[in-house]
Amino acid sequence: MANISCARATGTEPHWQAAIGIALWLVAGGALHAAPPPTQDKVAVPNADPTFPFSNEIAAFAKAEAAGPPIADATLFLGSSSIRLWDIKGSFTDIGTVNRGFGGATTPDVLHYYKRLLPKAKPRSIIVYVGENDLAAGATPDKVAQDILTLLRQLRADYPRAHIAYLSLKPSPIRWTLWPQMAAVNMIVSARSKTMKFDYLDVGRPLLATDGLPDASLFRADGLHMNPRGYERWTRLVDAYLDHAVLADAGAGRDS
Repeated sequence: MANISCARATGTEPHWQAAIGIALWLVAGGALHAAPPPTQDKVAVPNADPTFPFSNEIAAFAKAEAAGPPIADATLFLGSSSIRLWDIKGSFTDIGTVNRGFGGATTPDVLHYYKRLLPKAKPRSIIVYVGENDLAAGATPDKVAQDILTLLRQLRADYPRAHIAYLSLKPSPIRWTLWPQMAAVNMIVSARSKTMKFDYLDVGRPLLATDGLPDASLFRADGLHMNPRGYERWTRLVDAYLDHAVLADAGAGRDS
């Protein structure tokens, strides 16, 4: 206010010049107040895996792997929540097992984390269930089938002597509208089983009722995941397959 007081006291400046001076002072002062003080750029917290949402699950696998010695001749269960929610250790008490299922996983997710999902010791057998979430996310049956075959091809290359079985996509009450697409994926994958040297297990048919619809009594309240009764049917099929694999190895003279 010093300039204003001086103008009024002396009376030597015309009124319009004083007004302009006041306006310029106010504008300059306003600009100074409006300009924010300089701030440092925010430092982003580094994310080891920003594209995919399963870092915690994968880290838990690594921690479990490091907690004990490698399991020789184990059966590796690999895939999405149908694998994760399966009481594999309790269902297959006579063999070593490794569960590498993580909920919500698509085939691209499994391929992305592939090397980090493998156990230290080479497995005797590998059971794969994946692809259902791919279709639910909007992928085409052909794309899903090709991704599944890519995964199976990689497993066969890395484990040429292992028994590898792909579990067919399962029907469920809440995803029944996707069943035609699931059937298309199943057909494409099963048709390649002999040439690519993997086994195809139909685990969908045992989940159907006599009317041809998914048996709701085999599923949880969410209509998507199986309950213990549903898993019992899968266990019987897979257990028979693994028993046959052990006999085949014994007949071929494979070292235990």
